[in-house]
Amino acid sequence: MINKELLTTYGSAFLVAIIGIWIAYQFVQPAPPNRIVMSTGRKDGAYYLFAQQYRDILARSGITLEIRTSAGSLENVERVDKGEADIAFVQGGTYPSKYRQHLVSLGSVYYEPLWVFYRSPTQVSQIIGLNGKRIAIGEEGSGTRAVAELLLEENGIRRSPTVLSSLGGRDASNALLKREVDAAFFIASPRSPTVQGLLTESQTKIKLMDFRRAEAYTRRHGHLFSLTFPQAVIDLQKNIPPHDTTLIATTANLVVGMDFHPALVDLVLTAAKEVHGAPGLFEEQGEFPSPRYSEFPLSEEAERFYKRGPSFLRRVLPFWAAIFVDRMIILLIPLVALLWPLFKVVPPTYRWRMRAKIYRWYKQVKAVDLGIQDEQTPERLRTLMAELDRIEGEVKKITTPLTYASQLYDLRLHIELLRERLERTTRERETEIRLHEEAQ
Repeated sequence: MINKELLTTYGSAFLVAIIGIWIAYQFVQPAPPNRIVMSTGRKDGAYYLFAQQYRDILARSGITLEIRTSAGSLENVERVDKGEADIAFVQGGTYPSKYRQHLVSLGSVYYEPLWVFYRSPTQVSQIIGLNGKRIAIGEEGSGTRAVAELLLEENGIRRSPTVLSSLGGRDASNALLKREVDAAFFIASPRSPTVQGLLTESQTKIKLMDFRRAEAYTRRHGHLFSLTFPQAVIDLQKNIPPHDTTLIATTANLVVGMDFHPALVDLVLTAAKEVHGAPGLFEEQGEFPSPRYSEFPLSEEAERFYKRGPSFLRRVLPFWAAIFVDRMIILLIPLVALLWPLFKVVPPTYRWRMRAKIYRWYKQVKAVDLGIQDEQTPERLRTLMAELDRIEGEVKKITTPLTYASQLYDLRLHIELLRERLERTTRERETEIRLHEEAQ
C-alpha cells in the first residue's frame, strides 16, 4: 500500500518537475525538417551539377534535398525570400540590396569566372570591342545577365546598334556555334559542360576574351575578382587554352532565409566542404567554403562553423542522434538544476510531515496532563478522561511506515501512562470527597 504522505510529498515534487520541463521545452528548437528545397539554375549549369552532389551527401543523414531549376541567381534569391526554397546558389553582386534584410549567407563556395566567347578574325581584349555585335547576355533573372548588362553599360554599349539576346547556357552556346550571335557571356564553373564545350572550340572557331583591364573592374566592383586561366590547363596535348588568359570572376554563395534551421547549417556546410574543398583550376586546397566574399550577412551558425568546425556532437554521433541529444540537453540542464535542490528538500519535508502527524497530538495530550495537575472535581476529571479517549481513538487511526512506528508507539505509550495517572487521580479525588462527606 502506497503511503499517502509519501505520494503527496513526492508527487508534488514531480508536479513541479513536470512544470519545469514544460517551461524549458518552450525554449527547445524544433527538430529540423527532413526535406529541404534548393533552387539552382539550368540543368546544364554547374549549380545543378553541384546540387546533385549535395543531394547525395545529405541523403546519408536522412535529409531529402529537392532540386528546383531556375533561370539563375536573381530568381533563386527571390524564391528564398518568398519561402519557395530553403537554400539557393546565388552569384555575387546580382541582387537588389533589399534582400539583405531578410536573407543570410552560409558562405561562398567557389569562384565563378565570366567567360566571354566571341567570333572575330582579330583578338578582342576589351568589352568595347563588342560594340555593334550580336551578343547573348543570358536569360532574364540570371546572374550572367546582371553582370553582362553592368559591364556593357560601363563601356557605353547600348542596344543600338548592338543587338542583345536573352539566350543563356546551352542555347547561347549553340547560337554562337551556329553564327546566330557574335559573342556570348557565361558565368559558370570551368566544370560546366557548356564552358568545356566552347573551350575545345576556342582553338579554331571561337575565341575566349582575355580581360586586359580586369584590375579596373575589380577596383570598381568589390564583388569581382581577377583570375588567371593558365595556358594548357584544360588540355596539355592540345594546348587549351593557348596562352595565359586573365578573367574576371565573382563567387557562388549559399543563401538561406532567416528561419533556416540552425542544425542544418552544420550539415550543409559539411557537405559544401566535401564538394568544394578540393583544389580546382582557380581554388586552392581548403579555400572554400569560405565566410569571405559574400555580400549577404553571414549567419551566426555559419560563423560558428568557420571558427570551430562542426559541433562536438556532430563529430561523434550520427546527425539525428546528435540533434536528439542536443535538444535533450536543453531540457536536462534546467531539469537537473531544478530537481537537485528539490530532492534535497523533499526527504526532510517528508520526515517533517510524518513526524507532524504524530507530534501534533502531544499538544492535546499535554493539555490533558496540565488539567490533571489542577484541583479538579471528579466530573472534570471524567471530562478529561473522555478527551483522552477521543485522542487515543484518533491516534489509533494513524498509519505510518515502519521507519516511524517507534515514534507512534511512544505516543500511544504516553497516552496509556497518562490514562493510568488520570484514573489514579480520579480515584484519589473521589476518595477524598467521600471521606470528607463521612467526616461531616
